[in-house]
Amino acid sequence: MSAPATSPAADDTGNGVGAAGRARIDARTLRTDRWWLQPVLTVVGLSAFVIYAGVRAFVRTAYWVPEYHYLTPFYSPCISTSCVPGSSHFGTPIGDLPGFIPLGFIALPFLLGFRITCYYYRKAYYRSVWFSPPACAVAEPHAKYTGETRLPLIVQNVHRYFFYVAAIVSVINTYDAIVAFHGRTGGFGFGLGNLILLGNVIMLWAYTLSCHSCRHITGGRLKHFSRHPVRYWMWTQITKLNNRHMLLAWITLGTLVLTDLYVMLVSSGVFPDPRFVN
Repeated sequence: MSAPATSPAADDTGNGVGAAGRARIDARTLRTDRWWLQPVLTVVGLSAFVIYAGVRAFVRTAYWVPEYHYLTPFYSPCISTSCVPGSSHFGTPIGDLPGFIPLGFIALPFLLGFRITCYYYRKAYYRSVWFSPPACAVAEPHAKYTGETRLPLIVQNVHRYFFYVAAIVSVINTYDAIVAFHGRTGGFGFGLGNLILLGNVIMLWAYTLSCHSCRHITGGRLKHFSRHPVRYWMWTQITKLNNRHMLLAWITLGTLVLTDLYVMLVSSGVFPDPRFVN
């Protein structure tokens, strides 16, 4: 049997679809389905969130509802004297910040790093933005592949450390949700905003704990599960969440936008917060 013809662009240094020994196929793909739809939807979804969150992080308005102590997660923790009175649950050890620094500057970079280095999001933007590859059985435009062994992609290996900070931020968001059970006249209060804040925190915890790094930390290096029954139980529960990591990744983008949007509208006086208690 004769050897398959190779692409004229093939050479000994390439290791992509044009590498020596690969069969020559002039068409980009032989797939006839709408393989491009998922990458397009991914780009649209991620772009919409980045634009919304980017604008809201810098506007410095309508992020705090003093009557009910609602604080949007995009501004938590707010520890600068630039924050409106009452919104700084952990004091104001930082002085006034210039307008080009978001008030949530402590948490936002780490949360962004946690999402960017997330195993699911890597797959999402590798395929939809870098086309590496855009879909199964669809050739990517890159001639070589070096993996995550050199800059900038070697930074992906610090995902575990971003996870630690994300867990701390989730604790802070939980505290914000608890503080928000505040009534108009003081004391305990409960409204629709509390349900939204609490739902967002629950989803953030589910996404954070479903992280592959969290799964590895709890049981990834155990050689004998029978000798570590508690860690094995934790590992099995996190594995169940991990199976839904992609779904939780998208749900939390939605709950973050919903929570921020709700706080913004109530704070701006567009509509009052429906109250169940006080």
